[in-house]
Amino acid sequence: MAAMDRRELLSSAAGWAAGACGLGCGWGLVWPSKAQAARGAEAPGVGADKPRREIDFYTQLADKRIQCFVCPLHCKLNDGETCFCRTRTNYGGRLFTDAYENPCIIATDPIEKLPLNHYLPGSKTLTIACGGCNLRCLYCQNWQQSQVRPKELKMFRLTPAEAVEGAASQGIRSIAFGYTEPVVFLEYAKDIAKLAKQRGLRVVVATAAFVDPEPLLDFAQQVDAFVVALKAFDEDLYHRTTGVRLEPVKTALETIKTKTKCWLEIVNLVVPTYNDGPKMIAGMSAWIAQRLGRDVPVHFARFVPMYRLEDLPRTSVQTLEQAVAVARRAGLRYVYTSNIAPHKDNDTCCPNCHAVIIKRLGFKVLEDRAGKGACPQCRRALPGVWA
Repeated sequence: MAAMDRRELLSSAAGWAAGACGLGCGWGLVWPSKAQAARGAEAPGVGADKPRREIDFYTQLADKRIQCFVCPLHCKLNDGETCFCRTRTNYGGRLFTDAYENPCIIATDPIEKLPLNHYLPGSKTLTIACGGCNLRCLYCQNWQQSQVRPKELKMFRLTPAEAVEGAASQGIRSIAFGYTEPVVFLEYAKDIAKLAKQRGLRVVVATAAFVDPEPLLDFAQQVDAFVVALKAFDEDLYHRTTGVRLEPVKTALETIKTKTKCWLEIVNLVVPTYNDGPKMIAGMSAWIAQRLGRDVPVHFARFVPMYRLEDLPRTSVQTLEQAVAVARRAGLRYVYTSNIAPHKDNDTCCPNCHAVIIKRLGFKVLEDRAGKGACPQCRRALPGVWA
């Protein structure tokens, strides 16, 4: 599949900020058109004789077999086979990524969309995504991109240097990896992140965090903030709805919180009849409070019928409000609703005096009184990164 070339990409950088396809809040999502794909050259590493980037975490076995150690699936591959994530392929006994310099989505978003409410509120981020995923979520919100191999999508050609140049030239303060799962294009994300840090840009990551501790810690050296999708809090349900196990995700969350300096927020997509029970939400909230801390912001996001769960209703506002109330009773201080607006639980409030510190309409900041990170009314310190 062909990709957008460098000149077209850089000339479209203004379109990122202008809102090319008009997603909510006035920000733009850029999809490569058929014309762009037809004009571009073949994306590096896709269909080429030699893939561009070797995987950092794998072991060579006998007879040109390999074992991948990026995520807990630890796929064992014969020559020519591809991992469960659809992005890492054994070429002659060496493991290479097929998700490199070929994103399928480039977007300029408010950072709140990831969602991050306590990290540079009101700022823009350039979000990049490649095809593939190491989960099989029944309700995937971006299944057209995540549930196929990268080469099956229309793609942009985008080197790490061009990604950073495009963001910096538009005055965008951070680069994000999201929409699809960054773990499956970890090598590409890491190479972009290294250059971004050199240019003084921040790096933020929206992930399901089904990843081994060693590659996570390696990547985290270049990351400033993570938002982790904690999809359920029951091992059997987690496996039935995502195809993978919960325990490695809990380990990843604790690793981020205790072994890195990265800011952390959590999002839970509340799916009717699956993970919306008060008992499960109470258990999850108690674990977060005890193991990660009461100041970790938690977002309860509204489910929209999608992919294999199209027969379900949208999450009701009442259900989301109940989840917020349960989480607060468990001791969490900063709890939000997401994907519903207007709603008072979009706002950041002081847990001490209850003053509204940041007023939001969905992902849009209407008023920000956080200053350098304190309640303007009672002066209580506000956890997060504000400047």
